[in-house]
Amino acid sequence: MHTNGRPKVLVHVAFLLATITLLLVTPPNATAGTNKHPLCQALAAGTAFASSGAQMWCFGPQPNGPIPHIRRSFPKTAGTGFLSNNVNAASFSEDVTNNGERGSGESETSIAASGKYVVEGWNDSTGFFAPCPSPGNKEELSGLGFSSNIGKTFSDLGAPPNANCAIRRLDGDPSIDAYVVAGNTYFYYASLYPSVTGSDYNAIAINACQVQPGSPATLSCGQPIVAAASTECQNGFCSFLDKEFVTIDAGHGRLYISYTEFGITFGSQIELASCDLGNAFGGPGPLGGTPAVPVCENGSAASSVTPPPPYLIVEPADLINFCELEGAYPATTTGGDLYVANEFNWGDGCAQAHLEQVAYTPQACLTLPASSCGPAAMTEIPVISTDLTIIPGYNRGVGNDFPRIAVSDMKGTVSIVWNDTRSNPMADILLQSLQLVSLAPVQVAPVKLNNDTGIGTLHFLPAVRNTDANGLLNVSWYDRRRNPTSGDTDVYAALMVDPTTTSTPKSNVRVTSVQSDWLSVGSIIIPNFGDYTDNFIDISGSLQGMFVAWSDGRYNIPQPFAAHQGVK
Repeated sequence: MHTNGRPKVLVHVAFLLATITLLLVTPPNATAGTNKHPLCQALAAGTAFASSGAQMWCFGPQPNGPIPHIRRSFPKTAGTGFLSNNVNAASFSEDVTNNGERGSGESETSIAASGKYVVEGWNDSTGFFAPCPSPGNKEELSGLGFSSNIGKTFSDLGAPPNANCAIRRLDGDPSIDAYVVAGNTYFYYASLYPSVTGSDYNAIAINACQVQPGSPATLSCGQPIVAAASTECQNGFCSFLDKEFVTIDAGHGRLYISYTEFGITFGSQIELASCDLGNAFGGPGPLGGTPAVPVCENGSAASSVTPPPPYLIVEPADLINFCELEGAYPATTTGGDLYVANEFNWGDGCAQAHLEQVAYTPQACLTLPASSCGPAAMTEIPVISTDLTIIPGYNRGVGNDFPRIAVSDMKGTVSIVWNDTRSNPMADILLQSLQLVSLAPVQVAPVKLNNDTGIGTLHFLPAVRNTDANGLLNVSWYDRRRNPTSGDTDVYAALMVDPTTTSTPKSNVRVTSVQSDWLSVGSIIIPNFGDYTDNFIDISGSLQGMFVAWSDGRYNIPQPFAAHQGVK
């Protein structure tokens, strides 16, 4: 176990234990006890925010539909600057359960690629209505699509397998990464993995999936492996683990997952899980893990009787003001050093400043056997938040400022991007790079990446994860520049951005070929187009390219879309 050397102080958190009288909807995949969980009570009261996956676990389906009587501008016409077609990674036929129920809501996407193989994941509302077990694992709330032709077409595989669906379910918030070792291609699919009844520990799990080459190639996924679990259980409730995201240190065969733990008594804090993927030849690693069967520290010790401590506390809970910490994203250097960024004070639940926090942990502190060291450097970047910004067509109502993060070894930088309202009340996409190790700022002030200048034009939920072969960033986001007075939404991107730049790119590229009018889209998931988008730069072999994933509403229900473009 790794800790940050700071003592854990247990205090009563009012926003989690507030007593309120509410009529709560019970999801088919949970009992009434689930909605009594302190986190669910706080979400219902508006005193805490959490992910789409957490809301699905707490409240089940949340029907919401088009907003009537909205006067909209006529959409402007424009072509797409992206070179590939937009592709739906899901199938409408998979959305139908055995008894004829159709789910209406697939959002919050993640994507990864290696060569011609691509995997996309999403929150899948079909799991609300499918019994355990169902064909194609439809009872799970985590959807899965596979492509063997560079994302030109996808096969909707339903969901990763889960033989324990009567005990706990894959509950969305997907994050996917790719790994090639000994000539084999693996994808790791991380999901929330909470208790179905709410009376047992909650967890985050990974499904290890291996590509089986052939004509056609297929994807074979193993059972969920618990990577992290509740560290606290009291009075019949266990802490909830939320908003996980993965990164892989290929040089050391390690997979890391950053996430928020909502404690029963200690508020929210950013933690890290660690899994052994084996050695450089595909054989067992230090913990006995292999690429097909990873071994995760502390995950196997999960228990509601003796909960395990976290592998590493990246950002401890705010025990003074109880500001919420959420939206943690990790990135590693080629040498295995780890950087994690998160939002401090999501939802304006406290009077402290809104910040992006970045923590650096050297690889030596992540090497087995476990040591007692933790993050070696931390920095904070002020944010003018979207947490109270009303976003028309976004059914959560208000936004988030989750920072996405990428390391450029070639440039010696770690960069974060986020949406920020300091110059535009509907937000711009900002970039701030920091020097590796010291976290000293590279730019004097953050750089705007969207090159339009309209005040009141929405730019929202940027994505960046890794750099191209030249160490450059490729950032994508939701954008309403083509019709800013409506809910019509595109995805745009800034390509080949030098992390050390001090000026806005001269051009942005439109990724979407059709706008989504989110004022006309019905969904049973909140938020309807997710808490995040995603992209992935694949620089393997001769098929180097950028893959973008987003929730798309062109069919008037949310669908997980993807697009691909070559990068130099």
